[in-house]
Amino acid sequence: MDIIVFQERGSGEHKIEGVKKYGEGIYFTSIIGVDGFLPDFIEDPESFIDDAFQADLVLNFLKHPDLLDYLVRLCLKKRIPVISPGKKCVGVTPFTCCGLGKDKSLGPYGEQFGFPEYKVHLTPGGAIQDIHVLRGAPCGATWEALQDYIGCQVEDVLVRLPRQVQYFCSADPSGFDPVSGKSPVHYAGYVHIAALKKAIEKAGN
Repeated sequence: MDIIVFQERGSGEHKIEGVKKYGEGIYFTSIIGVDGFLPDFIEDPESFIDDAFQADLVLNFLKHPDLLDYLVRLCLKKRIPVISPGKKCVGVTPFTCCGLGKDKSLGPYGEQFGFPEYKVHLTPGGAIQDIHVLRGAPCGATWEALQDYIGCQVEDVLVRLPRQVQYFCSADPSGFDPVSGKSPVHYAGYVHIAALKKAIEKAGN
């Protein structure tokens, strides 16, 4: 799967590294950065974004609303799926990268990254014997937060995991959603603990 990333001042770097480290069959054909000064209003977004691109998927980490809108409209015109985490625009717009639901149109990226999924094996005493990530956050927090959990009691892991995820999470903690009252970092902790609880329930059946 060929992916193009559009980012502003390195805003997608953490996710790019996570996908490279934990993804399979996914290739970044181009990483396009907008790094210079941007005016409040951009009348000619085409001067910042060349429309001569093609990919299986676009990851959109642009922040400027004029560039964001222009890129999304380009992708729709080209019929390229575009994911814009945390943005209010047309296309796929999960609250966070780890809030992405499954969508067949997103190919291997959508299969491997988004809402976290775990597979857990427990000891007869209720400790974590083994744990595998089936699907996780592109920033890598889903994998990196699992350090040192083998052999720990389930109750301890359920308490510690959200804090660990929030530590590794690259989302902006100040980006509160006015409806839910949660920040992206809090949301990341919530979806990971919910996924782990689900995996533990399956392991106990």
